[in-house]
Amino acid sequence: MTTSASDLQLPIDVKGIMAILPHRYPFLLVDRIVEVEQGKNIVGIKNVTMNEPFFQGHFPGEPVMPGVLILEAMAQVGSILVCLSDQEMIGRLAYFAGVDKARFRRIVRPGDQLVLKLEMLKQKGKVIKMGGQALVDGQLATEAELMASFA
Repeated sequence: MTTSASDLQLPIDVKGIMAILPHRYPFLLVDRIVEVEQGKNIVGIKNVTMNEPFFQGHFPGEPVMPGVLILEAMAQVGSILVCLSDQEMIGRLAYFAGVDKARFRRIVRPGDQLVLKLEMLKQKGKVIKMGGQALVDGQLATEAELMASFA
């Protein structure tokens, strides 16, 4: 099944997200897309719950969402922007090519809602660079520049 940007209306729910991304549970880290400006920026939502499998070991009695998974959630939202901006990218795998300027400013815990904001910075062929932020209750939790290469 192919999905075109014109077929999806905001907000894009998890079924629409799964039509775009190849990721599945437990590694699909985006619940909703609430804003998109094709080729420019996107805003997605990740609802963090105690049911996440990583909380069993990170850390027992003190659950904290791993920073690398926050970066992965940001990358997934960025991949959705790329796919909605260029229909030929839907269904392709995106591989991390680099992470720059990553900073973790606030702990993310169960019950938090991550608001993931990504902005297209540069594209050269199938290599994309984006700037992003993850916010909780309007406070900056994580920021980074992410690079991905699309297969």
